[in-house]
Amino acid sequence: MRRPVALAALGLCVAAAVLLFAAAASRAAGPSWVTWDQRIEVAAGNAHRGPWRMNRSNFDYVDDPTVAITDQGVVAVAWVDQARQTVLLQVYRPDGTTRFAAPVDVSRTPGIFSWLPRMVVSGGDAREVYVLWQEIVFSGGSHGGEIFFARSIDGGASFTGPINLSNSLPGDGKGRLTARRWHNGSLDLVQGPEGTLIAAWTEYEGTLWVSRSTDGGASFSKPLPVDPGPDAGPARGPSLAVGAAGTVHLAWTVGEDQAADIRVATSRDQGRTFGPPRIVGQSDGHADAPKLAVDGAGKVHLVYGESPTGPFARYHIRYTSSGNGGRTWAPPRPISGAHWRRFDSVGFPALSLDGAGNLYVLWELFPDRRGYSRGLGITTSRDGGQSFAPPSVIPGTGDRALGNNGGQQGLLMRKLAVNGAGALAVVNSTFKRGETSHIWLIRGQAAGR
Repeated sequence: MRRPVALAALGLCVAAAVLLFAAAASRAAGPSWVTWDQRIEVAAGNAHRGPWRMNRSNFDYVDDPTVAITDQGVVAVAWVDQARQTVLLQVYRPDGTTRFAAPVDVSRTPGIFSWLPRMVVSGGDAREVYVLWQEIVFSGGSHGGEIFFARSIDGGASFTGPINLSNSLPGDGKGRLTARRWHNGSLDLVQGPEGTLIAAWTEYEGTLWVSRSTDGGASFSKPLPVDPGPDAGPARGPSLAVGAAGTVHLAWTVGEDQAADIRVATSRDQGRTFGPPRIVGQSDGHADAPKLAVDGAGKVHLVYGESPTGPFARYHIRYTSSGNGGRTWAPPRPISGAHWRRFDSVGFPALSLDGAGNLYVLWELFPDRRGYSRGLGITTSRDGGQSFAPPSVIPGTGDRALGNNGGQQGLLMRKLAVNGAGALAVVNSTFKRGETSHIWLIRGQAAGR
């Protein structure tokens, strides 16, 4: 009579052991410094991209996500529906439910492609939403592209009519690598401590432009060209960051240069003018896709991709910082070593800070450097950039069944946002040709925050 009891007890022990093993395996699958929620499907579509025929191209997929998060944990996601040729917005409450029954049309320009938005939100409940994007308007130059802006003051429920900030003949929003290769989405948007909005973008011909608004986006100043420095090639991939005192830092790289270096210029008058650029981490390698952030003490943090052997080769992620307002920089160092060993290449980083000055760095993972990325890597620094945690793959971003990451128009995006309490919001797009495309949101919480 005791044998069944013993077997039952053994069975319970085995089941408990299996559960403990599964829990341990689950914990081991991700880093200890962050807890991830299940991914949320923001949007889905077909996955068809026909030949380029300007705004009559047969494109049918969703792509180009960007994200912002408030200190209350409200998350705003903007992306592009290529079939509708429009920028869309959805807002998520802290519990993961959506604010709107259907996504809101931001760009409202049917018949013209809208690509690669950037977004700023303000107010704890995201009352104000500001969106900048690249509109493929053909104005008579060699390439199509203008920079458009729209704002919402009712939490994203409605947007003002789009404003054309560039109004130029060149193809604005293009970040040139060579005469025949470029990435779209070469633009950025940031808000200063007094509410000043600053937009930056590049054009195919190479000029870097900045425009600012001091009335909440109702109007913008005439675009100001930024001094490229001596012997500079076409500007590419601008990134903006603002300190608590209103100092504005602007980073970019250059095209048509096998040994391109990152340049950083600083404005000490809230973006009205910029000083001459400083080259950061000068080397024989090819530096690309910089991202900036400024912590509460005014320390400037910079990440970027670098290939020791030139463009289109194998990249890693490098980090450096400046403790004196961008005047001098620490020697850059690689922070993606473990992923550089596991993947053929990594690149196109994103950078955010929380309220304690902890750093979070995300990047694209390339199983084959000659193809599309698949999955997103991430790491953190809990000591202001002195050291970084071993990188990990963000769960739900490397699913082979979903195809590759999106970025059909380029990977100059901003896929990461972090609030003061260490809540993370990550967006990604996936594209499985001939089947499906998706926009995903993955939320997380940093430990100890």
